[in-house]
Amino acid sequence: MEMRRVVIVEGGADRKRLQKVLAEPVEIICTNGTVSPYRIEEILAPYEDHDIYVFFDADPSGEKLRTLFKRAYPEALHLYTERQYGQVETTPFRTLATILLAERFLVHPQFLL
Repeated sequence: MEMRRVVIVEGGADRKRLQKVLAEPVEIICTNGTVSPYRIEEILAPYEDHDIYVFFDADPSGEKLRTLFKRAYPEALHLYTERQYGQVETTPFRTLATILLAERFLVHPQFLL
């Protein structure tokens, strides 16, 4: 059976960075800023039968979004970048690959070297 997963990120730069690392088709959705619980429901409605992953920056705005997602969608799995990198878009490819691999995503092997 095909695994159906969605990753929620803050912006387009985060999406592009993850797309480079992933070696499988994964829907990556951008919040593009502030969202409300209603907007979260709206964003996730088409993906009810998917595993939802939240991958936000390790900064105040990312933590605020993460808290909102934890309340509105507690089933979501949370991925964390290391605080030293702060943002998903500035996290080294190798670190992103390791984070994704830990959740059994397929990643391009060159990012693990």
